[in-house]
Amino acid sequence: MRLVPPKPFTFKSGTRAVLLLHGFTGNTADIRMLARYLEKKGYTCHAPLYKGHGVPPEELVHTEPKDWWNDVLNGYEFLKNNGYDEIAVVGLSLGGVFSLKLGYTVPVKGIIPMCAPMYIKSEQTMYEGILYYARKYKQSEGKSAEQIEREMLEFQKRPMTTLKALQELISDVRNHVELVYAPTFVVQARHDHIINPNSANIIYHEVQSDVKEIKWYEESGHVITLDKERDQLHKDVFRFLEKLNWKE
Repeated sequence: MRLVPPKPFTFKSGTRAVLLLHGFTGNTADIRMLARYLEKKGYTCHAPLYKGHGVPPEELVHTEPKDWWNDVLNGYEFLKNNGYDEIAVVGLSLGGVFSLKLGYTVPVKGIIPMCAPMYIKSEQTMYEGILYYARKYKQSEGKSAEQIEREMLEFQKRPMTTLKALQELISDVRNHVELVYAPTFVVQARHDHIINPNSANIIYHEVQSDVKEIKWYEESGHVITLDKERDQLHKDVFRFLEKLNWKE
């Protein structure tokens, strides 16, 4: 079975731009439906694909957060270079962490972190998440159970320096959330078993914007953009974006 690798995308619509950021071990497919919805509502949407994502897991472990952050900055600059002066940022999970980091690094119109972690998980828990991702990826390639087991044994011999750097990134952003002054809409799934959901409360209480909201989605899990309440999420994101003080 031949996998179609995910790619960055740009959906051009109006003069208002939204940068959409996917999560760790995720890809642009996780935010595509939201982008299509916003495109129909008149927003230009761009989503970068982080280095090492959407490809075999053996490639992921050779990348680290600074690579992905560069991809985020390049995505922001892509919109700027194409004439979009006002940019809002919507990020899922790690993408939500990056959205907050953008908020105190470059000018942004508004920030929507979705299920963004502010707590440091143990390396073991994060490692198990990578193993799960690796196994699912190999299954999607149509490999036999025997081949998957052989490859997983080899995969587990690889050093995972990525995880330590990821912990440090989350900790660093957690310590700088109070520097965020852009309007912020914090989105959190109630049934999020990947991160500590209390992260949402930390973000909401510590951002310094005069315009901030928080909403809990009672029926959703971590990848909220693909879950039961995604249609409501689309409407809520659009509603918040419409409230921002755009020039046009």
